[in-house]
Amino acid sequence: MGHTYEESKKTANRIITILGIITIVEVAFALLGKGYIIDGLHFPPLIMGVAMIGASIYKAYLIIYEFMHMKYEVPGLVKTVLLPTLLLVWAIIAFGMEGTYWNKRRAAPNGTEIQVLGDKNK
Repeated sequence: MGHTYEESKKTANRIITILGIITIVEVAFALLGKGYIIDGLHFPPLIMGVAMIGASIYKAYLIIYEFMHMKYEVPGLVKTVLLPTLLLVWAIIAFGMEGTYWNKRRAAPNGTEIQVLGDKNK
């Protein structure tokens, strides 16, 4: 694990370059998908969302893996960092869905049924 200063500097510069390229591609994709670069060209929101989230997760992975030195840690420590992060993401999604449900329920007149996410029959 003994890296020289020059090796570490070269690795850091490589990761920073990769992060910069991914960010430029993200911005270009967002501008292209919203029709700012080519008039009339719009990507579906699902494709835009998946692409942006995927690129952001990959950038977060690179930052955690290299700059937070997780690649050098024992697997148990890596899991103790990643598991709470995944639980936090799950909690944000769950609270957002619950908040949407309660907002729709408050807006619905008394006695009417509301459509729950994924329920197409009502």
